[in-house]
Amino acid sequence: MWVISSSWLWVFDSQVLTVGALHQADSAALRSAASAWHDDFSPLPKPLLVVHIGGPTSSCRYGADLAKELTAMLHNVFWSCGSIRISFSRRTPEKVSKILLEEFSAHPKVYVWDGEGPNPHLGHLAWADAFIITADSVSMLSEACSTGKPVYVIGAERCTWKFADLQKSLREQGLVRPFTGNEDISESWSYPPLNDTAEAAERVIEALAERGWTVRT
Repeated sequence: MWVISSSWLWVFDSQVLTVGALHQADSAALRSAASAWHDDFSPLPKPLLVVHIGGPTSSCRYGADLAKELTAMLHNVFWSCGSIRISFSRRTPEKVSKILLEEFSAHPKVYVWDGEGPNPHLGHLAWADAFIITADSVSMLSEACSTGKPVYVIGAERCTWKFADLQKSLREQGLVRPFTGNEDISESWSYPPLNDTAEAAERVIEALAERGWTVRT
């Protein structure tokens, strides 16, 4: 049998290492999301910067300090952004979300999704021109890196264990850059999109084929 985790794929007695987490935000899903969220996102001034905020873990510790740091750095890049959308995960502590909500909820360039209404996550992935993502979230980083768009990371220096290894791997492959607050968001850069899910699926199919099994598609 095979078991999938955030960065390892077990196929029978073999282990396949993936760079990031496996997810469903493939090109087909993003095309569908681009259409579904067209009326919400197409009128927004460009470039659109999307900020996805996760939550601290035992291997990636932070709190209000990181929220304050992010707030100050966002102010520094406002001049190069047409619009900014911020969203939180279910793991985001109130002390983190509260700082950003109080700072930006009335800002004309910023929309903060607070969990009410349809989740715009796939719309963000489809329509963003660049991302800022907290280092704790392997899934959000993996999804953003599957778009080929600029991904900036905040908080990587606070991570240990496999989270630190992931950050190092993403940087070395040119998939992410640290967010410093000195960026010009209008300056785009790209890379071959991270494609772990499709590659893992191919490995599973190969392993099944070696045993005479086939997968209907």
